[in-house]
Amino acid sequence: MDILSPIKSGFKRSLKCWKGVFINWILTFFIVIMIAFPLRGAINSILGSSMITDKLSKGIIFDVIPDLGSNFKTLISMITSGFFIVLLSGFLLNVFITGGLFSNLKRKEGRFSYSVFFNGSIYKFWSFLVIMLIMSLIILISGFIVIGIPIIIASGSGSIDGARLRAFMRFGSLFLLLLPIFLLITDYARAWLVMNEKGGCFKAIGFGFSHTFRTFLSSYPVMVILLISQSLFGWIILKILPGMTPASSGGIFLFFLLSQFLFFTRILLKVWRYGSVTALLEMKMKKEVDIEGFQS
Repeated sequence: MDILSPIKSGFKRSLKCWKGVFINWILTFFIVIMIAFPLRGAINSILGSSMITDKLSKGIIFDVIPDLGSNFKTLISMITSGFFIVLLSGFLLNVFITGGLFSNLKRKEGRFSYSVFFNGSIYKFWSFLVIMLIMSLIILISGFIVIGIPIIIASGSGSIDGARLRAFMRFGSLFLLLLPIFLLITDYARAWLVMNEKGGCFKAIGFGFSHTFRTFLSSYPVMVILLISQSLFGWIILKILPGMTPASSGGIFLFFLLSQFLFFTRILLKVWRYGSVTALLEMKMKKEVDIEGFQS
């Protein structure tokens, strides 16, 4: 059972696909900017006519809320709607971009192709959307069954003591162990779909389930290693960025560049996962073809 080969292959493929990562980064950046600037202008129009801005700069949040009056509901509504728009736009953009990324990642020896990328993004959009919606729903339902229901039962039976807290941690750990399986199913479905032009989204999901469990011993460790790498990088980001407080315009600019570089790297790590799963699938398919050729 070779675990490192698909990981190495996926890393090389992700580096060759850096232009697709850049497209993902730039489109995400523009979506956030298009929402953030109007929202900031509206907030300034609400807060700018009083001493509220000065209080906020000093961190006196509870003194600000009564001063807002009727504007408080407007402000909360704007922030909520802006967050929802960013979330929805980000989800749809991720579906669109992922089709192009998987289409290029299957080209092991080829360079990144813009035509392949955008054709894959456009023609695979609806199939990838269905796959993402179904698998997201499965993950949410599984999380509710594994974590949500025990919490509801425990909260209805009194206070949460140490024993119940440890039980919740075990349920949470169980869900974390299940998560790589769901991600493998999703990634295998999308990788198979770009390799089979006539395949449908439901057939791809069926393949994702069957292939994940048929190759569980070789696939699961690869996904766990990749998720640990992503989690460690996320932990590093949380350690670095909150502790930085730039005081000058130059410092703010450098902070912006660092944050965008980290975000770009985070996308690259996700593409590394896509490339590794694609490599796993290709290795399995090649092995099956070699066996069939030998038997014939």
